[in-house]
Amino acid sequence: MARSPEPGVWRGGWLACARTRPSPNFDARPQNACVDLIVLHSISLPPGAYGTGATAALFLNQLDWDAHPYYAQIRGLRVSSHFFITRKGVLWQFVDADQRAWHAGASHWRLRGRCNDDAVGVELEGLEGECFEPAQYATLLCLFDALRTRYPVRYVAGHEHIAPARKNDPGSGFDWELLSRHCAGSGILLAPTVRR
Repeated sequence: MARSPEPGVWRGGWLACARTRPSPNFDARPQNACVDLIVLHSISLPPGAYGTGATAALFLNQLDWDAHPYYAQIRGLRVSSHFFITRKGVLWQFVDADQRAWHAGASHWRLRGRCNDDAVGVELEGLEGECFEPAQYATLLCLFDALRTRYPVRYVAGHEHIAPARKNDPGSGFDWELLSRHCAGSGILLAPTVRR
């Protein structure tokens, strides 16, 4: 059983209950960045295969590009996310949340571009359009609560909302209604319910 994040238990920008594997793919946030956005993604490598360890390898620049034909499409990619939630609900952290992870790419939300500057990236192990596991949602909701103890979170968007011409994740299988109920009364605005 996965350990759920406990709100407020931080060591700097590292969540104490997360398993950590520091990625080299990050840099400093701009000086006046206000971390008020959570961006949700889905990822599996190769697509639709779970528990392979390839996502962690990608974030750590250790992916064997020749291990699967799909990897030719992403060869040399240098990306990261702050958090990754496995199908079993295990929470991994790859980048200090006070730093800028490289997860959003060219993006725009809240009348601002460069969403990496002031967002926390959360990857869910999954495939666009497919459903996610109850254990993933349980971990995600606890992670939200923990993030809100440290950052002034006001917005939640999917990669599909901040980069609609390029991305489709987390996709139609993600339960935005569950997240909406969890955030009710918090003042947090979810992308499917607001205009850009």
